Amino acid sequence: MSGILSQDIKFLTGVGPRKSVILNQELKVFTLGDLIYYFPYKYVDRTKFYTIREIYSSLPHIQVKGRITGMEMIGAGRNERLVAYLTDGTGLLELIWFQGIKFVKPTLKTNIEYIVFGKPVEFNGQFSIVHPEMDESKPESTKKEGYIQAFYNTSEKLKSNFLHSKVILKLQYAALQLAKGHIFESMPAWLVQKLGLVGLETALINIHFPENPQLLKKAEYRLKFEELFYIQLKLLHLKEDRHKKFKGHIFSSVGDYFNDFFYKHLPFELTDAQKRVVKEIRKDMGSGRQMNRLLQGDVGSGKTMVALMSMLIALDNGFQCCMMAPTEILANQHLVSLQKFLGDMPVKVSLLTGSTKKKDRLIIHEESLNGKLHILIGTHALLEDIVQFKSLGIVIIDEQHRFGVSQRARMWRKNFIPPHVLVMTATPIPRTLAMTVYGDLDVSVIDELPPGRKPIKTVHYFENKRAQLYDFIRNEIANGRQIYVVYPLISESEKLDYKYLEEGFEHIQKLFPSPQYSIGMVHGKMKPAAKEAEMQRFKQGETQILVATTVIEVGVDVPNASVMIIESSERFGLSQLHQLRGRVGRGAEQSFCILLSGFKLGVDSRKRIETMVATNDGFEIAEADMRLRGPGDIEGTQQSGIAFDLKISNLAKDGQILQYARDIATTIIADDPMLEKPQNDILKKQLIALKKNHLNWGSIS
Repeated sequence: MSGILSQDIKFLTGVGPRKSVILNQELKVFTLGDLIYYFPYKYVDRTKFYTIREIYSSLPHIQVKGRITGMEMIGAGRNERLVAYLTDGTGLLELIWFQGIKFVKPTLKTNIEYIVFGKPVEFNGQFSIVHPEMDESKPESTKKEGYIQAFYNTSEKLKSNFLHSKVILKLQYAALQLAKGHIFESMPAWLVQKLGLVGLETALINIHFPENPQLLKKAEYRLKFEELFYIQLKLLHLKEDRHKKFKGHIFSSVGDYFNDFFYKHLPFELTDAQKRVVKEIRKDMGSGRQMNRLLQGDVGSGKTMVALMSMLIALDNGFQCCMMAPTEILANQHLVSLQKFLGDMPVKVSLLTGSTKKKDRLIIHEESLNGKLHILIGTHALLEDIVQFKSLGIVIIDEQHRFGVSQRARMWRKNFIPPHVLVMTATPIPRTLAMTVYGDLDVSVIDELPPGRKPIKTVHYFENKRAQLYDFIRNEIANGRQIYVVYPLISESEKLDYKYLEEGFEHIQKLFPSPQYSIGMVHGKMKPAAKEAEMQRFKQGETQILVATTVIEVGVDVPNASVMIIESSERFGLSQLHQLRGRVGRGAEQSFCILLSGFKLGVDSRKRIETMVATNDGFEIAEADMRLRGPGDIEGTQQSGIAFDLKISNLAKDGQILQYARDIATTIIADDPMLEKPQNDILKKQLIALKKNHLNWGSIS
């Protein structure tokens, strides 16, 4: 930023020391530049003037010109209000103030023309505007309002310190007056010209004070493109930098471990998607560069098999492997799965978790260090400094969004030469989010399920369908199937009128009495051993119905479970609903997901349920989830290690701009990987400025 843009905000006319502290705290605005880059969230057309006769109640906002004919105080105490009567010759409009009366009343004058702006409200045939915006109707006043008026998000603290939207607009005007001529281009002239973008200064002026709708549109596009372009350029530059700096183990051979497994132990034919991903991973690991790959695949798509085959390549090249999972249940499940797949192959696999006994832990530490241990599976226990390897070749991190970046870094530092890294997630990530949060990783997607899997049938029932639902459960149990019933809460909540686990468990016990039926319960407040015991009973078929909270969302594989019932389904997010549904449909039988809800559904709740009923596609669901919730709330982004502070663009809406920005950034990096050409000087300077603010977590996935 230039000297003017770096000026402390407290020196701007209308701010001062006290208000500057509020702007620092509430908006992270410290300088003039910060203020200018605090963008409006909406615009209102202030060019149209209504007559009072034309007003109707469904208008969002109106603007009228008129004169005050009189005013009076009405009511007493808390109900006291100031009412002014405005006329334009076509009718009468009441202007009402409940607050700040002692400040407003002295400023109101009769027989002077005002411009009045606000939301009209009708009561007994009379229109009024509560707390209107008012300006005397003078030529310079009209000009100051601008062609289109910008509105800014504010907080209660800002408003209580007289920093509401209109004041922020006035501060923007003052800041831009000072900054004119000092806003220098932040993109190369050749790129601005090639893309037909408006200049930066023009864009910043018109984003706050648009001359016309066309210039506003161009200003928005310029600023959105630049923001997304620099994110992509930064990520692609980091990727090039990593490839240059970090050499990886070269896994040049595919030998006995891999071939013996592929030809003698592979329990099913790989899907085309699995074959494609294994080839991508083999190419990475043989390239001499450290692999840093994200593997996305829906629940049940076969990610564990791909992970195992990747580890066997490492074993063929004399290296050890480690696989980290966020929970003991999931780590145990990976152990069982790998041992089942490997059969009698001479591969030593061990499990290290917080529950591992001290005696076993010492053996694992010793065998990991002397190389006798081939694959170590574990939870956060793997991060302990005492856990060392003779030659760690690949680290696989499952459900990676559950680990913070600093935790992943500790795994990465266990070797002098960084191991290859494969991070896996069953939480589908929207394309635009993946490009932004994981844009410096290579991404593989398993986008098909193994053959023979039947799509899960999803239906939505209101409360009045319970009788039919319970008959259906009895029928499924009679056919040898098992049932999940998931609740959003453990205990009754006074604030939330949702079904809760304890009451549900008692209710189901009455409807499905022992000894004919056996029912289990698991939730997050149980001790790990008790929870694991209940899970094992369900997995072994000793209980037919498992009543649970979302602790079963990740890492439970019971092929015989065919029905997932989600109580108060309106309480859950789309991603969570999809994860829960993925607990069934793992066997050959037809599986069902039943979403139960109350009759009162909000707009977003209804959309979530309709989306779940309409599709089983995790990526389609992830896109819908981002449209509903916005990218900042999608699970895992806060831990991703990429700064996620978009000032103007919206990943849910600006996917096309993002893709174009990435294409342009890709072309530039392909031509000039380290941005050393003179024409790219500005780009390099901008990246250096960005790098000062953010750590490079790209090297560690």
